[in-house]
Amino acid sequence: AEVDRANVDEVVVGGDVVLGPMPRETLERLLALDRPVRFIHGNCELAILAQMAAPTADAATYWGTTSGKPLPEPLRAGYRWTAQQLQPEYQSLLGSWPKTLRLQIDGLGQVLFCHGTPRSETELFTRLTPEERLLPLFAGLHASVVVCGHTHMQFDRLVGTTRVVNAGSVGAPFGEPGAYWVRLGPDVQLRHTLYDFARAAERLRNTRYPQAQEAADGVLKPPSEQAMLEQFGPADVK
Repeated sequence: AEVDRANVDEVVVGGDVVLGPMPRETLERLLALDRPVRFIHGNCELAILAQMAAPTADAATYWGTTSGKPLPEPLRAGYRWTAQQLQPEYQSLLGSWPKTLRLQIDGLGQVLFCHGTPRSETELFTRLTPEERLLPLFAGLHASVVVCGHTHMQFDRLVGTTRVVNAGSVGAPFGEPGAYWVRLGPDVQLRHTLYDFARAAERLRNTRYPQAQEAADGVLKPPSEQAMLEQFGPADVK
């Protein structure tokens, strides 16, 4: 509803629209919007596609982790369940998305959308990552603005001469509860939308998603930004 009120021309979904407790419902809702919707791959989409392509559930070779290592066994169940909900109907759709997208936006110029960094959907950095470590990643992109996600925490910072924006997360934010997103053009507006958290959490809790309770808890009381910055700190861009 707030996107409607903002009168946007189109919507860009920056990855990780799946996995989660309501993957089909989420995709169907986005695809039904009365304006163009563009998607790019996050690490989770690629992990779900790997599940779909594997001959057996344990044969997947990609889990979307920064280290490249498989997920702990308790977390794999959510990936398997999500893949089962989406295949075969949505397999080709997910497979057709690009890793990055470029749009010309009034007031901003050339904007590059990626999930983690321009070179990798699994690479992560935060608003605290030193600029000198990021400069090689954002040099020579021929984009005035780069919009990313992956760490689920909003920010707006400069890396060299490039404005780098993290849109945050709609469904699994870190920090205050709510749906985080960004309105682009003619400037960058960081947005935070409130909604009925209790009702949303109940809907998630009543699904058969293996981590349904954890997902509901994340809507009601997300992990703090400080806690996640401390967790991500040692593992950021190398």
